[in-house]
Amino acid sequence: MNKSLSVIVPCFNEEEVIVESYRRLQLVLSTLQLKSEIIFINDGSTDNTESILTGFLKSDKTVKIISFSRNFGHQKAVTAGLNNCSSDMALIIDADLQDPPELIPEMIETLEKSNAQVVYCVRKTRKGEGIFKKISAKLFYRTLNFFSEVRLPVDTGDFRLIDRTIIDEFNKLNEKGKYIRGLISWVGFKQVPFYYEREARFAGETKYPFAKMLKLATTSLLYFSTKPLRVATTLGFISVVIALGLAIWSILGKIIGYTHADSGWTSLFVLIIFFGGVQLLTIGIVGAYIGNLFDEIKNRPEYIIRKKENFEIKNDERSK
Repeated sequence: MNKSLSVIVPCFNEEEVIVESYRRLQLVLSTLQLKSEIIFINDGSTDNTESILTGFLKSDKTVKIISFSRNFGHQKAVTAGLNNCSSDMALIIDADLQDPPELIPEMIETLEKSNAQVVYCVRKTRKGEGIFKKISAKLFYRTLNFFSEVRLPVDTGDFRLIDRTIIDEFNKLNEKGKYIRGLISWVGFKQVPFYYEREARFAGETKYPFAKMLKLATTSLLYFSTKPLRVATTLGFISVVIALGLAIWSILGKIIGYTHADSGWTSLFVLIIFFGGVQLLTIGIVGAYIGNLFDEIKNRPEYIIRKKENFEIKNDERSK
């Protein structure tokens, strides 16, 4: 096999796990009959992650490092890796070892045998995660699929192997609020699943607490579907129908005599809260879409690179 592979590893404060992650990656890559490299993206780490990565570079010329000017987020880090990848294939994997590097040979074999462009990894089990995380993850993927116009694989993360066709098409996409696993599905071509057991985090703490997960869920929903707008419109229509029905019921009650002027305060109070809630919900949904438009119109770069190491391009280059 004369192909080449880039392993893209986003890193944010991973000093407790990065040495073991690198060791296992190198052990696996050394068994492959292809040219390989590891692209570490230092996403504004404030611990010793950068100095550890620099140590790898001194003894291993297949290591490349991209350091951001600050923390821009996981999806931006993966994007930077793909933007700066020149290999025939790219493997996206986190540094925490929940996704075992030892699966890489099997994933490459699956890509070749199935003549596919993407091998996406589907989690059969999620070790080391609480019940709330497991339930919320399942609900998230199924809710996103319900709203999305594009069918997205459930129970998957960014752990996947993609070929040059997908890399090139992904790098053409200009939106700033990227949901990478969804965009790769949106690109199309032949994509096949790879089922595996997800391990517990090797060390350290998750870099995706509930607040960040909620933000990612919101981004994925608003960038992949206009259905929430239609839901808001439907709620507005239902509210109008209910209001008209109550108006007719009240008028007829006055004429026929089955209502009284001094009754109905509880129902009136509930209706005011209901219609007020519908209005606020609708305004909030529309506002979220407007906020996304505002971010896109500003056209700021997705990330700013402070330094590149072992790349054949200038260190002060800024990407998209």
